[in-house]
Amino acid sequence: MTERPHIVLVCVDEMRADAMGVAGNAHIDTPNLDDLARGGYRFTRAYSATPTCVPARVAMFTGKSPSLHGRYGYREGISFPEAYPVTLQSTLREAGYQTFGVGKMHVFPDRARCGFDEVLLHDGFLHTSRRLSRGPSATIDDYVDFLQRETGDPRADYQETGIGCNAMTARPWERAERLHPTRWVADESFRFLERRDPTRPFFLYMSFHRPHAPFDPPPWLWDKYRARSGPARAQGDWVSRFDEHRRDFHSEAEFGAQKESTHEQVRAGYYGSIEFIDLQLNRLKETLSDQGLLEDTVIVFVSDHGDMLGDHDMYRKSVGYEGSARVPLVVHVPPRWRGSWGEPGEVHSIAELRDLMPTLLELAEVAVPDGVDGISLRPGSGTRDHLHGEHVISALGRHSMQWIRSQRFKYVWFSGDGHEQLFDLEADPCEERDLAGVDDVAGELARHRELLVAELTDREEGFVENGALVGGRPVQSEAAWVREFARL
Repeated sequence: MTERPHIVLVCVDEMRADAMGVAGNAHIDTPNLDDLARGGYRFTRAYSATPTCVPARVAMFTGKSPSLHGRYGYREGISFPEAYPVTLQSTLREAGYQTFGVGKMHVFPDRARCGFDEVLLHDGFLHTSRRLSRGPSATIDDYVDFLQRETGDPRADYQETGIGCNAMTARPWERAERLHPTRWVADESFRFLERRDPTRPFFLYMSFHRPHAPFDPPPWLWDKYRARSGPARAQGDWVSRFDEHRRDFHSEAEFGAQKESTHEQVRAGYYGSIEFIDLQLNRLKETLSDQGLLEDTVIVFVSDHGDMLGDHDMYRKSVGYEGSARVPLVVHVPPRWRGSWGEPGEVHSIAELRDLMPTLLELAEVAVPDGVDGISLRPGSGTRDHLHGEHVISALGRHSMQWIRSQRFKYVWFSGDGHEQLFDLEADPCEERDLAGVDDVAGELARHRELLVAELTDREEGFVENGALVGGRPVQSEAAWVREFARL
């Protein structure tokens, strides 16, 4: 027994909040995640304020909002250690924790440890890394090295099946299940638990690349979900307004129609990938139990962002709608470490990825560094009345998509033309009816507009002038963003 709890942070990539049984989804089986949620605190209003991989991880690691960490969209190639020298893991390490990361980091340079004592890396298909290494990423990716050694094929690579890293294509995993990257992350995490320093508390970051594309679960899971129906896709009454940005039937379109057969294959690959991760959660629980660690280990399950998965004819992420921005978040605290947390259950306060750092540091009885604006998720420790989110360049045009999530409503503003949307998330959780022009809620529209004005006042883009939102202003360094985006 240590004087402080051990901590396992399980982060998956691109999992929507409703892709789990305990959230009411009857089309997917996640029994182990459901058990974790029922015995812990499930945050039903958890969000990724800048819902793409890089800025989401910056928020998790630094405890900061986009306005503080400065990442308003997806861009690789910015040195993480130089920009963010203080992280969750570095703070825990300085407090005596042994810190270990396995799987996806998505930082630059690729082997930067960002405060971990050690990292075993599998980032997936990162464009910047591929360009720099001019080919397979085995020189920097530990999983690829493992795959080549285990198969005896020096050219083995995780991208040789032909299904794209962001494409609406799917197929079953072709190799033995034990060689799948999801299994690799779990296996290497458990190996760490076997050889950790028993005199110190540990922080283990288990970072799964899936259910991000490629959608390639083991064959038995592929068959299971290909034979099973899926939930109906949401279709807003406002979607046609953005038709100029459609790329119907394009294999990597973020906004556009897909054949129903294509959607069914993607859903099967996506759900199958999630259930495969769910099985690793049971392996984690059993491993901790076998080593006598379960009652002293805090386990957090979260995703960096969601996936639209066909809602409103959108796929992938980057938009502020629920499928993309809302994430699963479960915090399991063993009884002896709960203190003032109270009884487990659903928590309906608004949470964001930046809140993980102060929450975990509080549980570890470690002081939160200066500059962190995340808040502790401990029930009763304070709540926010609204959340501001944003993303530069989305599926709906080259502009900044800004949004406010309050207790009941979501307000969306597009900087390009000043277009507004308002959704009543209590009556319309799938955001199918835009209320921005409805007289009965004009007061709510104005109130949320003022909340966004307060968030954007004095920002460098000039989105606010004389106390009002101004459309048509270029986003910060727009030309650089566009050039970078065009190469991805």
